[in-house]
Amino acid sequence: MTTKQKVLTLAGFAGTVIAGGVIGATLAGPLAASANGGNNGSANTASAGSGGATQLTAASAAPSASAGTFKSNENATHESGESATVEAQENSGQRPSGGNGGAFTPNENATHEQGESAAREAQENSGQRPTVP
Repeated sequence: MTTKQKVLTLAGFAGTVIAGGVIGATLAGPLAASANGGNNGSANTASAGSGGATQLTAASAAPSASAGTFKSNENATHESGESATVEAQENSGQRPSGGNGGAFTPNENATHEQGESAAREAQENSGQRPTVP
């Protein structure tokens, strides 16, 4: 490759990176600025006088009240297979442990088993939560 070709390739690459950054900032900038619409009780923006300029400040690390809120499945079919322990946990607003004390139960479905590695199957058979694909 000649020096001229190297320079043109490098310039093209740099231009692509810059264009990607501009497009990303254009699309993600407004999304990131409005992502905390609930304000979570903290001020995320500070007005800079009467000029109308806004300075972004760090967002609060506190989660919003609705983030991660557990909603129980009250479908009759689902409820029929539920233990009293799980139902009590749901009624108290807790995420249920599954009724088996949180113990690992492997998926032994034939279709699922086809895609498993021998190492994963060995972990499942020993009662461990798999750590390998």
